[in-house]
Amino acid sequence: MTTLAEPTERVPARWTALLSLAGLGLFTAWYGPIQVLLGKQAEELAPANKELALGLVVGLGAAVSMVANPLFGALSDRTTWRMGRRLPWTALGAAGGAVSLVVLAVAPNIAMMALGWCLAQLTLNAMFAALVAAVPDQVPHRQRGMVGGWIGVGQTLGIVAGSGLAAAVGGLAAGYLVCAAFLLVATVPYLGLRRDTVITEPPAFSWRGFWVSPRRFPDFGWAWLTRFLMNLGNSIAIVYLLYFLQDAVHHDDPDGGVFVLTGIYAATLLSTVVVGGIWSDRVGRRRTFVCWAGIVMAVAALLLAAWPTWTGALVAAAVLGLGFGVYTSVDFALMTEVLPAAGDRGKDLGVINVANALPQVLAPALAAPIVTYLGGYPVLYGLAAAVGLAGAVLVFKIRAVA
Repeated sequence: MTTLAEPTERVPARWTALLSLAGLGLFTAWYGPIQVLLGKQAEELAPANKELALGLVVGLGAAVSMVANPLFGALSDRTTWRMGRRLPWTALGAAGGAVSLVVLAVAPNIAMMALGWCLAQLTLNAMFAALVAAVPDQVPHRQRGMVGGWIGVGQTLGIVAGSGLAAAVGGLAAGYLVCAAFLLVATVPYLGLRRDTVITEPPAFSWRGFWVSPRRFPDFGWAWLTRFLMNLGNSIAIVYLLYFLQDAVHHDDPDGGVFVLTGIYAATLLSTVVVGGIWSDRVGRRRTFVCWAGIVMAVAALLLAAWPTWTGALVAAAVLGLGFGVYTSVDFALMTEVLPAAGDRGKDLGVINVANALPQVLAPALAAPIVTYLGGYPVLYGLAAAVGLAGAVLVFKIRAVA
C-alpha cells in the first residue's frame, strides 16, 4: 500500500491473526512484569518499602511510556523504508524489549530495576505504536471493531500468558527470560508477511505537532479524556492487586491468586471482546457500547470495595472481564475514527495512548496514600469506580462518531 487515503479493501484473516499474535507477544512481555515480576522483585530488593519501590519503578516506566509512544508513532509516520513505515519499528521494538527484560532479570538493586523497566517501556512502546498505527493504515472502518477485538484477544491472552509464565517458571530471572523469548517468537510471523504502508514523501516533523488542540479537534480531545479517565480507574484498581490479595484478602498464595483472577477475567473478556467489536461494526454505534462497558467495569470496582474477600474478588474479576472486553475493541475502533490527519496516524494514536500511560504514573501516587492513610482498599476501589464511571458518561461528548 502506497497511499495515505482511508483504506477500503478488507484485510485478510491471516494478517489480522498474525497482528494479534504479535500483540500477544508484546503484552506477554508487558504484563508478566506488571502483574507479577515487578511486584516480587520490589519485595525482594526492598522488603521494608515494597509499595514505595514498586510505585517508583512503575511510575518512572509509565512516564517514559508517555513520551515514547507518540514519539515513535511520529517517527514511524515519517519512515520511508522501501518495505514500509511501521515494520522497522515493530522489529526494533521487539528486539529492544527482549534486551530490556534481560536487564531486569539481572538487576541487583532498585536503581537497575527502574532502568530496565524504563528501557522496556521505551522499546515496547515503539513496537506498540507501530502495531496499532497499522490498523487505520490498512483496515477500513467497517472492520475496525473486529480487528480491535482480535487485538484485544492478543492483549488478554498476553496478560494470562505473562502472569502464568511468571508464576510457573519459578524465579525472577527465569520469568523475565521466558517473556523475552516469547516476545521474539510471536513477532517474527507478523514481520514475515511484509504487509505495510510505503511512503516516499513524509510529512514535515514539528514538535508542535504533538499538541493536538481540543478546540480545533474537539472529538479527539473528548476521546482522549474519556480514555484517560477509564484507564485511570482501571489502573487505580489493579496497581496493588497483588498486595490487596496479600494484605486485605489474606490469600495463602497471592501470586497464584493473581493468576487465577487473571484467568477468570480473561475468560469473560474473551467472550465479549470480538463479539462486541463485530456488533458495533454492524450497528455503527460505538459510544453506547463504550458507555455501558464503563458502567460494568465500575460495578466490578465497587464489588472489590464492598466485598474484600476471595469470593468477592472472583466475582469482580468476571464482571470486569465482561465490561473490559467490549471496551477494548469498541473504544479502539472509536479512537481510529477521530484521528485528525492520515499522515499523522501513528503520532496521533500515540498522543491518545498517553491516556493509557499517564494513569499508570498517577495511580501509584493516588493509591499509596489512600491505602496507607485514607481508608484503605475500600476507598481505593470506590475511587476507581467513580473515575471510570465519569469517563463512561463523557464519551457522549464525542459528536463525529455515533
